[in-house]
Amino acid sequence: MIPRDKIAQILQRHEFLEASMAEGLSGEDYVRVSKEYSALQDVVGQARAYEETVEGIAEAEAMLDDPEMRDLATEELDRLRAALPGLEQAMRVALLPRDEADEKSAILEIRPGTGGDEAALFAGDLFRMYQRYAEARGWTVEVLEEAAGEMGGYKEIVASVKGAGVFARLKFESGVHRVQRVPETESQGRIHTSAATVAVLPEAEAIDVSIAEADLRIDTMRASGAGGQHVNTTDSAVRITHIPTGIVVTSSEKSQHTNRAKAMDVLRARLYDLQRREADEARAAERKGQIGSGDRSERIRTYNFPQGRVSDHRINLTLYKLDEVMAGALDELVDALAADDQAAKLADLEA
Repeated sequence: MIPRDKIAQILQRHEFLEASMAEGLSGEDYVRVSKEYSALQDVVGQARAYEETVEGIAEAEAMLDDPEMRDLATEELDRLRAALPGLEQAMRVALLPRDEADEKSAILEIRPGTGGDEAALFAGDLFRMYQRYAEARGWTVEVLEEAAGEMGGYKEIVASVKGAGVFARLKFESGVHRVQRVPETESQGRIHTSAATVAVLPEAEAIDVSIAEADLRIDTMRASGAGGQHVNTTDSAVRITHIPTGIVVTSSEKSQHTNRAKAMDVLRARLYDLQRREADEARAAERKGQIGSGDRSERIRTYNFPQGRVSDHRINLTLYKLDEVMAGALDELVDALAADDQAAKLADLEA
């Protein structure tokens, strides 16, 4: 059974937030309260359905002693008792701790790992895969920083992916992606193994991360195109160093004002991600039974081109749909990862 005192607390909190907004909050207070209110909407809906069913069962049981109502009560009891297990499971899921970043847009960072030019080409393939996935979901992708590889692909690419629930769908992509294929530059036709790292960071708003101006060192420099060509005559590129953490971000568009804004967006996202990972590590240290380390350096997925398969090592899922996946059909993988994460959280909650 679901603890009904917990449900009562949720319903009371929802009513309190509703009343607070009706009183005319403004500014950051309104943003904070409305976010919490919206986040509670789903769980409140489930809670009310569960409460109505539990109360309906109690009322029907009370009517069993009335000869005139017994048949109707028995029929109602059968219906409500049959519905209760499904409502209990939905309520357990709704009570799982929510990741406050799930509804946010995201910063996507891809860098080649081992494998030289082939790794840079693979980084480009991964970026195009995510671009196609974003397009299919109606999200927008804006490149914030890129460094082209000598043979193609990228030495680094950082992009903003904007839309509803982007981070919830992409957060499981962080980690080392491995590719096994014959490189275009390989004359002997031998299969090579290369890798690229993917980092997905929730895009942070000013309200999420407080950055003191005194903690920043901002340098301007001349922006240049590939191979050092097309050098601007003005110092427009911006490099921002966050002194306490040593995080450095750059942006090299033509407008210095735009560069500073984009660099601050990336810096905010990296600091927000750092705060979240530190909090996760602290919780993991307290909870010995937690499943998985969450270490971003772990190899998470292999793309095997000769066999046309993609294997996610975290959930032992292999799909022989490599062409479709590279074309942006990621939902089957993402759904399986989300379901596994949910199951792990439920097991942890009930342990």
